[in-house]
Amino acid sequence: MKNRLTSAAENVIDNCLNIKPNERVLIVTDPPCYDIGNLFFQAAAKVGDPILVEMMPRKMHGEEPPQVIAQMLRECDVFIIPTIMSLTHTKARKDACEMGRRGATLPGITKDMMARTLNADYKKIEKYTVRLARLLTQARTAHLVTRRGSNLYLELGKRPGHPDTGIVHRPGDFSNLPAGEAYIAPIEGTAQGQLVIDGSMAPIGLLKRDLIFVIEKGHIKSIANDSGYFINIFKKYGPNSTNVAELGIGTNYFAKITGEVLEDEKVLSTVHIAFGNNFAFGGKISVPIHLDGVIKEPTLYLDGKRVMKNGRLVI
Repeated sequence: MKNRLTSAAENVIDNCLNIKPNERVLIVTDPPCYDIGNLFFQAAAKVGDPILVEMMPRKMHGEEPPQVIAQMLRECDVFIIPTIMSLTHTKARKDACEMGRRGATLPGITKDMMARTLNADYKKIEKYTVRLARLLTQARTAHLVTRRGSNLYLELGKRPGHPDTGIVHRPGDFSNLPAGEAYIAPIEGTAQGQLVIDGSMAPIGLLKRDLIFVIEKGHIKSIANDSGYFINIFKKYGPNSTNVAELGIGTNYFAKITGEVLEDEKVLSTVHIAFGNNFAFGGKISVPIHLDGVIKEPTLYLDGKRVMKNGRLVI
């Protein structure tokens, strides 16, 4: 395991991020992910002179880091962020990339996940992911159907699809790691229908029972099989937290559904729908929460053309 973890960290440093000796590298972590943060620190130290910073864990995915961390992100060249809660959809991360900083977030990363998925050939994943992102960019509508009861319509307008490839070489580039998804922010207020999430859901992980969402005018109207857990979360963060924020398609052939949504949403030929913040990737909603739900064996139509059938790509 130790050798696989070391090779995974070095794959990220050398191939995914292509870090050069003169670059300022910042690694931000927290106590639950400190050991993994230190693995990246040791790998980066073979190339240059990295900085490792530990902060207190955030309470929810999408919550902003301390201001001093936000400032450090703006002043580095490359950042790596293995933390228990995601900084992916924060203003701090978005601002850093807009200033030309590049990097990756790894929310909820575990050693098992790291050893398995970060040794992948991300050039191979890149080709597949870019193709699907292009299809999302070209589409104006999406329709998600599953045998478990999903029947959700979304308008995509002229918004761009984004490829999360794991290849982060240019100023401003960004990726989740493990990578492997094509995603888009649907037009706010347009999602309509029923969504059955049967794989996993942040922040709880694997689901014992399907979560059934009724969606109206782009927001959650009701949730069945919830027992009040998610309703209370969405009440805490306000009406914008129920926004249908993301449609994503997994493209990572090494990933598997384990309950860690960071990996689950990347599983090849799954679909995920997220709620809350979409400001960081082309939407209009800025709220300190972004929760993904993974759907198994989906059928997906783009502009009426079927691109996935029961979890198998047909393009």
